[in-house]
Amino acid sequence: MRLLAIGDNVCDVYLHLAEMFPGGQTMNVSVFAKMQGIDSAYMGVFGDDEVAEHNQKTLDGFGVDYSHCRHEHGENGYACVTLVEGDRVFLGSNKGGVAREFPLELTEEDIDYIRQFSVVHTSNNSFFDGQLERLAATGVPVSYDFSNQWIGEREWAEKLAPHCTFCFLSLPDDVTPEEARGYCDWMHKCGCRKIVATNGSKGAYFYDGKNFWFQPSHLVKPLDTLGAGDAYAATVLVNYYQSLEADPEAMEKDPVYYETEVKKALDTAAEFSSRVCLSRGAFDHGKKIDPDRYAQLLKGREKSAQAAEG
Repeated sequence: MRLLAIGDNVCDVYLHLAEMFPGGQTMNVSVFAKMQGIDSAYMGVFGDDEVAEHNQKTLDGFGVDYSHCRHEHGENGYACVTLVEGDRVFLGSNKGGVAREFPLELTEEDIDYIRQFSVVHTSNNSFFDGQLERLAATGVPVSYDFSNQWIGEREWAEKLAPHCTFCFLSLPDDVTPEEARGYCDWMHKCGCRKIVATNGSKGAYFYDGKNFWFQPSHLVKPLDTLGAGDAYAATVLVNYYQSLEADPEAMEKDPVYYETEVKKALDTAAEFSSRVCLSRGAFDHGKKIDPDRYAQLLKGREKSAQAAEG
């Protein structure tokens, strides 16, 4: 089983700690898959600053292949973050940096490379939506993290869903099980085959058009919840596709085997993501930085945005 994550890489800059941690939805998934013994790779766009350097150094340390990434002059993506009782609070960002300015476009060489993988994961912050149809045409299953953006942008989600085998949705906090099933059914009717809908510390739902299963969270006292959703997604994909490759016929034709393997994937994901909440950042690997520099950059962007609006 091999997993490729395509899309965003950023650093989460913790101003209160004067430290930044590697991350980004898709880069996180590639690292979390590697942490579980999977041959994983990351494809995206790097800048040429200390953020890009730290992320590449981190991927090197984990042994995640990033040989098909692009490298551009400019700022790598970053977000400024603080914590309130263990929950992350975003203060602002550079909106993806070079990944937004130079979105990744697939080449024929990329296509050949992608076909070597069992599943490809991307996300709503990857500046990659325009390539999703071409990605799906490779025949490799596509996983997409819609986060909570789908709640306010249904038409956008409906257009992407037919290209996805798996999708991950972040549910509203106060959702009922009946409402959760309704959201999952809507996404399934849009064309996505398997939906995982997470509901924070309450747990997650799995839906495939027929089965609707709930997996409660493995509760811990969190140090930092950043990256927990990506850990959940990575673990579900790793376990599901390992089971599929181990016995594809049973996954398709034996409902007992299928239910056992899917529920095992969900429970393993709950356990792994709970452990991620005990690390700073998504998975530690922090680097000391000058917090005043990033605070000033953030203020500068806010002033520029206000001037543009005025």
